[in-house]
Amino acid sequence: MLNTLHEEVIDLQDKISNHKSTNRGFNSEDLKSFSKSSVQLLNQSAIEICYLLDRGYDIKSITTFVGNHYQLTARQRTALQRSCCSTLQKDNRIKSLINDVTEKIVYIDGFNIIITLEVALSNGTLFKCRDNCIRDLAGLRGTYRLIDKTSTAIELLALTLKRLKASKVIFYLDEPVSNSINLKIAIINVFEKIGIPVSVHVVPNPDYILKDKSYIITTDSVIIDSCKGWINICPLIINRYIPNANIINFMY
Repeated sequence: MLNTLHEEVIDLQDKISNHKSTNRGFNSEDLKSFSKSSVQLLNQSAIEICYLLDRGYDIKSITTFVGNHYQLTARQRTALQRSCCSTLQKDNRIKSLINDVTEKIVYIDGFNIIITLEVALSNGTLFKCRDNCIRDLAGLRGTYRLIDKTSTAIELLALTLKRLKASKVIFYLDEPVSNSINLKIAIINVFEKIGIPVSVHVVPNPDYILKDKSYIITTDSVIIDSCKGWINICPLIINRYIPNANIINFMY
């Protein structure tokens, strides 16, 4: 078993080093928007946004207000909106965090997690958020296509869950999103190859199903704030397999 996993990891490292063709979440303006000098300004913006969140203001209104004040770009505003949360939200999310999934069934917000890993493999811009999630700037908007990183992203997820000894994995994919069936097939193929029981459900609204469950793998803040318990798996995967990922860590 250990030798087999070791061989799979070596094979994955080769795949990761050869990923050069299609980049998920890459935007040329990020070089300027998230440069060292820009991040200093964004750090100040994040501090102010979190301060106002702690006083009950709405995240969208605050981001618009602070963004206009500092003349931030659309992607900078999106980064702050996804990265910031109130102190109460942060504390509650940490309290509901689950670290042990041994012999447990886990439920995965499929597009949410796979896209983040694709972005990491693409060296796209990622953010270490106030609640310790790693999030990206990629958006579905109803369209998705499998890229050369998709299979590896799924393999990294499967290997990690095998190492954590999850008993079964249940994915939920958004039915309205294009190529959800193709992604379902890819997930089943990879998980069966690695030897983890898996089922994949393509449903109209995964959020509605996931928000009432426990052992959820997602970075969606709405689901995290509603569910009974969640697993923060992206940092585990990225730190182990993609250590050179482009992660920006704001000061909150």
